[in-house]
Amino acid sequence: MHEREFRAFVSIAEIGRMDQAAKALGYSQPAISYQIKCLEQMLGTKLFTRDSTGAQLTREGRMILPSARAVLALIDSMKGVCAAA
Repeated sequence: MHEREFRAFVSIAEIGRMDQAAKALGYSQPAISYQIKCLEQMLGTKLFTRDSTGAQLTREGRMILPSARAVLALIDSMKGVCAAA
């Protein structure tokens, strides 16, 4: 699992659309779809249902969202410590 996959996951969960999340993160839509596919394969579950209106979290996606946010907060904290050193 990679930071960019967690950032993509959280961004899509918050925005509700892959295309807009991709734009917000500076990725192409195919790139963000690939990151989610990789994360889903690693976790062995679908994280989103997708349709013409956007992407909605599955039950499993809702369950891991707090952990993904915590991972990103820890990464950001570690980056802050290194930047201050």
